[in-house]
Formats: sequence, structure tokens, C-alpha cells
Amino acid sequence: MTKHISWMSAAALAGLCQLLVACTGSKSESVEEIRYVKTAQAVRISDAAELSYPGRTKSSEEVNVAFRVSGPIQRLLVKEGQFVSKGQLIAEMDPRDYEVQLSATQAEYEQIKADAERVMALYKEDGTTASNYDRARYGLQQITEKLAHHKNQLADTRLYAPISGYVQTKMHEAGETVSAGMPIVSMFNAGDVEIEVFVPASDYARQEELISATCSFEVTPGKTYPLEVVRVSKEANASQLFAARLRIKGEYDHQKITPGMSTMVYASYHAPNEANGVIVPTTAIDRKDGKTFVFVLDTTTGTVSHRVVEVGRLDLEGNIQVLNGLKPDETVVSAGVRYLTDGQKVKQMEKTSKANVGGLL
Repeated sequence: MTKHISWMSAAALAGLCQLLVACTGSKSESVEEIRYVKTAQAVRISDAAELSYPGRTKSSEEVNVAFRVSGPIQRLLVKEGQFVSKGQLIAEMDPRDYEVQLSATQAEYEQIKADAERVMALYKEDGTTASNYDRARYGLQQITEKLAHHKNQLADTRLYAPISGYVQTKMHEAGETVSAGMPIVSMFNAGDVEIEVFVPASDYARQEELISATCSFEVTPGKTYPLEVVRVSKEANASQLFAARLRIKGEYDHQKITPGMSTMVYASYHAPNEANGVIVPTTAIDRKDGKTFVFVLDTTTGTVSHRVVEVGRLDLEGNIQVLNGLKPDETVVSAGVRYLTDGQKVKQMEKTSKANVGGLL
């Protein structure tokens, strides 16, 4: 009887253990890993793509003024920031060497001229040969050109303003010796300013698609100014950017908006081939086995599934264009896509308030 009861107790204990193991296994199998993810909505690309570029105002006309001859500067008659009129004397060079040169050439000219006139007179009376006549004529022409050149050099010891405007910088002072063509002062005109921006090659290639451009300044808050393109360089700089010049259309305050100011230029481009696409953060894109895809979140079930997409160009805001495969307002995972699988449950991370930097509040 005792043996029978012991056998029954052992059987019951074994059954209980099996039951506990079965229950434990069922419970662990039912636990699903839920990953927290960052998400973003696919935003429709409008018919006009909006881009922005930092820029700086420059004078529409800037010149470096230099002597055409070499020598010591005798007088510099302007100061930085001074307004000068076109044709106003800016500086003088010591003219002594050029005065001596001109005096010697003048004397040489008088002698050659007198000799040439005698030979020409004899030739008219058949008193000399045609060869002598030609030699005299060419000699007179040569010394005449030389005299004019030396007169010009003496005149070039006085430097005049080529435009009306302001003296921006003085590169040299009185007493310094300068070479021909070495800038003495830089000037900019007192007219309209232009805005210089540098655009990447992708935007340079679509300059014909530009719809409009505007700019804004901190000194005139709340105001925007329409722009027109003046010129675009044909050669990229070392950073592979192309310089573009734009001019403000219409009236503006010339006392507030002056050369050297920072500004922001906003440009609208036609985007006919991309008007039906969307943009998403570049971090939402993943590539595997030669395919490009995103993970789309089903907000009803809280699960994600991968979807193959066709992507376009990047923009300056860190977004990428999705031309096919996504619809506007669909939610995509924007971070951690490499750790997801189809059908996996996820939970969206709460977005941090702009006023709660770092999520500390």
C-alpha cells in the first residue's frame, strides 16, 4: 500500500514539473521584442523646389586702381571711406625721371624732324633717292611715336579715379616705390549692390529651371527683396562651387543695405520630373542586395515592413527624394532601419520639444 502511494506521488510530481515547464515555455514564446524607433513622414515635393544659400553683398562695380608706370609715390590724396568723383586726382608719382626722359626725346625728335624735312624737300626736287626719302619718312614716324609714348608716361604719373565711388582700401602710402600695375587703392561704386552666392554643381546644372529668388537681411527684419540673376561663373572653385551674382530688383534702403553684409538667398526651381515624389530623411534609406528600401510603419498595427523605393537627389537639409515607392504622409522609420525585420512590432519615440533641448524637462 505504501509503495503504491509513493509511486502515485512520484507520478504526480513528474506531471506537475512537466506542466510548469510547458507553462514557462508558452510564456517565453509569447513575449515579443518591441523596439523603439524614430519616425518621419514622407513629405510631398511641390512643383517648385525651395533651396537656400548664404550670401554676401558686394558692390556692382569694384576696381583696383593702379599706376601704369613705375616709381615712388609722391602724394596720396584720398583716405579710406572717402567718396571720390570719376576723374578726381587720387595720387601722384614723382615725375622727375619721366620729365628728363621726355626732354631728351623731345630734343631727338626736333633733330630727326629737321633732317627728315630736308631729305623730303630734296626728294621733291629729284635731289635724293627714294631710299633716302623712305628712310627719312620712317625715322620721323618712329620718333613721333616715341615722343607720344614718353608724353603718356609722364601723364601717367598722375592717377585719377576711374569711377565715382568710395575708397575701400589703401594698399600703399606716400614714399613707397611701386611697379606698374600694382594696385594703389581699391574702390567700389556708390550705386546698387549685388549679392554673391556659391551654388553646388547640381544646382548650377539646373539654373535654367530657376523660377524666382529673394533675399532677406537682419537689418531689415520682416522684409524680403526680389532678385534677378546678373551672371554665373562657368568654372567651379576649389570647393566645386559656382559663384553667382544677383541684383536686388526695385527700391531698397542704400543706407542700410551696403557692401559686405551677410544675407540669405531663397531660390525656387521648377521640379516637373519630381512633382509626384516625396522627401524623407537620408537616414531612412537602407541598401541591401543591390536594392534601395525603407521601412514603412503601419500605425494601426504598430508593425513595420520594408519597401523597395527609387531615390533621387539630396537636398541641403539632409533629405533625399523618393521618386517611386512611397506616398505622401506615409510614416517611415528614420533611424535604426538595419536592425528591423518585416512584421516586427515597434513603438515610436516621442519627439523632443524644441524648447526641451536634450529632453531634460
